[in-house]
Amino acid sequence: MDNLTQLMPNKWVTEPLLVAITGMKPGTIKRARESSWAIGREYIHVSPEGEPKPNSECMYNHQAINAWIEKQKKKQPR
Repeated sequence: MDNLTQLMPNKWVTEPLLVAITGMKPGTIKRARESSWAIGREYIHVSPEGEPKPNSECMYNHQAINAWIEKQKKKQPR
């Protein structure tokens, strides 16, 4: 019998995992990061040295992003 391992994502996830758990496309994530999301709320820059720069990798708060998606239910085009 196969063993099943279930993983739960951390609060902050990488872009590939955000794509997997939300279904968002990388281009949509980039546009939202540039125009809608706040640094420190929906995303942060991270660095192995502990001093992130503007071009450092981003990690995403999938809980805040899910809340952002939910808010859009009221704004749907008719």
